[in-house]
Formats: sequence, structure tokens, C-alpha cells
Amino acid sequence: MAEKRDIVIIGGGPGGYLAAMRAAQLNKSVTLIDQDRVGGTCINYGCIPTKYLLHQTKILKEVAGTKNLEGPVGDIRLNWKKVQEGRQGVVDRLVNGIVFLLEKGKVEIVKAPARLRGDRSVVVRTPEGERVFEAEKVIVATGSRAAGLPFLKADGRTVITSTEALEFEEVPKSLLVIGAGAIGLEMSSIYKRLGTDVTVLEIMPQALPGADRESVTRLERILKKQGLKVFTEMRIDEAAVNEGGVTLKGLCIKTNTPFEYHSDKVLLSAGRRPNTEDLFAGDIVLEMDHGFIKVGPALETNVSGVYAIGDVIGGKLLAHKAYDDALVAVDNAAGLSRRTVDYRALPMAVFTEPEFASVGLTQEEAVTEGMKVQVGVFPLQASGRALTMDATDGMIKVLADESDRIIGAHIVAPGASDMIPVLTMAVAKGMTLGELDSIIYIHPTLSEAIGEAALKAKNKALHILNA
Repeated sequence: MAEKRDIVIIGGGPGGYLAAMRAAQLNKSVTLIDQDRVGGTCINYGCIPTKYLLHQTKILKEVAGTKNLEGPVGDIRLNWKKVQEGRQGVVDRLVNGIVFLLEKGKVEIVKAPARLRGDRSVVVRTPEGERVFEAEKVIVATGSRAAGLPFLKADGRTVITSTEALEFEEVPKSLLVIGAGAIGLEMSSIYKRLGTDVTVLEIMPQALPGADRESVTRLERILKKQGLKVFTEMRIDEAAVNEGGVTLKGLCIKTNTPFEYHSDKVLLSAGRRPNTEDLFAGDIVLEMDHGFIKVGPALETNVSGVYAIGDVIGGKLLAHKAYDDALVAVDNAAGLSRRTVDYRALPMAVFTEPEFASVGLTQEEAVTEGMKVQVGVFPLQASGRALTMDATDGMIKVLADESDRIIGAHIVAPGASDMIPVLTMAVAKGMTLGELDSIIYIHPTLSEAIGEAALKAKNKALHILNA
């Protein structure tokens, strides 16, 4: 017999579990279904464990590079076994905390594969037998996974995804990274700091494709100074995997010359695919676009009462986008209000050192849209706080339209991810350059450069020369 629910959520990743929490707050009967652990890729295999390894290796890098220390600094190394235990400890603590909150909210958690039917019912096959849920509303949050190449698929040993890259028992001597997006650059930074010979191959003309060109050019230069080998316009045509490692061959589009690289392991980080292949019980009932589920501004699919959120609907595949999607979808499903998503002020960050963070339009996008763009760039060389941190190789860039309204911002700096919310608010609320400068920033901080960048857009900067 079918079980009645107000809301059934398929997928326990960041969007899925947050949707369940929100629905429980609204006193809805909720079942959350996922065959993996709650938290999904983000908490178990992505955002959180990656940041733990980035932090641990950053400490090692900073100690090794500090000019004022004495003694055998070169003998300092990370205890990799303890690092891995610490990584898993953080993950377990967060997952257990989420499960605790869900259970306190009376959310039923079912760990099993789920299939969606056209009548909005959900079929789950558990070890105890089949269960069928008849839901008033369904939210699909099945996420995404790393994409392979036609001639190179992950095997979990030599050809790996970010999941296996987090769980190495031993640090590899060499690593080829396919793709210079956020995942590729973060993983590359981790293992470069540990002594791995890392080479990054990107087919597009720049790292972080689609990001602000000037800012990324600055970041690329810094990463190369750190010893990271990043090559762009590199088209990979074939791969050979054997016990000795992997060999990649292809053509450098920029110079029209062939290349060949060999390493112990290769990391696939060139895009992600939606997890929708096994979503349906029978015919596909939702409108799709290359595997991604199509939704309207309220995140409802073509089937009334079925919503989709997060990576599975495409766009920028970011955990915080999935969080916001979840709140919009649940509020709409619960009939609270007709909320819609607005990604114009969707920030992103890459946790290299320095970090890269961005929100709104790039300069190239603004020009393409026909805007008369005002650009203010403040270099960290002129920041007193950056000087005290020995971290002067970076910048804050603010973009405004002809009416002085902030339309985009891009930061290359330590802690850029913590500074970008001010600029996200500026873009979201349509603040002007004058309003951005009128904020009182704490001295001495890197955030002071935000106000200076706003001033520079009008050639009124106080701590650098104006044209």
C-alpha cells in the first residue's frame, strides 16, 4: 500500500537535506531518500574534505616559506595518515550533525535507490522490500558526478575523480589534471604543496573558463610562481593506461604542436554530468536538456508538483546555489509564496592561495552586452594589511555600469571567499560605487581594498595613483 507524504525529496546532498530541514520547519511530513550518506558529494567527497586538505597543506606551505624562522624547517612534513583521519573526522561530525537535526525534525531518512513515476509517486527498493510513496510534492536533488572523456574513464586507481583524490593512502609522485576549473586547481594546489609533480591541461584559452580574464590571468601567474604547471588550449586526443601510469597525447591548439605527458595518476576534472540516468521508473517523464532537468523560474518541472534543484538542473554547479534553490523550491511547494530564483548575484570561489572569488558579470560579458563599463582595480601591493601578510600579489576589481550601479566584482586575494559577500550584496541590491565606498571598512584589513577599487573606478582612489 502506498504511503502518503507531503513532500518526498530524492537526493540527500546539500540541496536535498536543506530542503528537508526547511520542509520540517513548515510542519510537513517529509521523507528524504538517498542511497548514499546524507550530505552527498559536497560534504562527503567534495567541498568540506577538500577544504580540510587545503587548510592542512597551506599550513605546511606557509611554514616552509616563512622567511623569519630558524632551524631545520625542511624536515617538517605532514603526517598523511593523521591528515586523512582528520579529514574523515570532520566529515563524520558534519554528517552526524545533519542526521541529528533531520531526526529531531521528524524527517524520515531512507537509504535506498529511488525511482520517480509519472503520477508523482516514488518507488524505493529497500533490503526489506519495495516501498511506494505518494507525495503531494516531489523535489529532485540527485546532484552530479565527474564526467569522463570518450577514451578515458575513471577506474578509481590510475584514472581518478576528486573522490579518490581525497583518499590517497600515499601521496602520488606525479599527477596529471584534466581541467583547470575550481576542482582541478584546488586539487592541484593540495598535491603540489605535498611535493607531487602536478601538470594541469585545459582545453580552453584560460584557467577557470568563463571567469574574468584579467583576474584569472593574475591568478594563473601566481600559481605558476608556486610551481604549478598550467597549460591552456591543450586538446587531449588519446590516452594509454597501464601499470606504469597514464600517458596523454594531444595537440596544443595555440601553437599547433603535439604534446605527450606521462604521470602516475590522472585526475578527471573537466566538467560534471547530472545524475538522472536511473531516476525514472519507466519512461522519462520530465523534460531534459542533455541529461539536466529543465525547470521554470520557480524551479517546478513540466510535471505539476515536481521540482528540481541544485546540480541536476545545470547552470553553475555550486553547493550554495543548491541551498538557495532548496529554500525557493520548498516555499513554492508548500504554497507560501511564488518565489523565483535569481542567479545574477550568485557568487563563486576557488580556494587556491590566494583565493579567487567572483560575483556578477565579468568585464567581457558586460562589454558584450553593450554596457559602458566603469572598471576599478586596486592592487594588493598598495594594501597595508597585505604587506603585513607578505601577500601582495593580488587584486580587487569592481565593475559598474554607466549609472554607477555595481554589476560585477572579482577578487584575487587571501580570504577572497570571505570578502565577496559584501560585493554580492552590492550586485544583488543594485548599490552604486559611491555607496560601496561609503561603507566603513575595518583598518587594517584586505577588505579596505573594496572601497578603494570603487573609488578607482571614478579615478578618485586615495592609496594609488589615478590616471
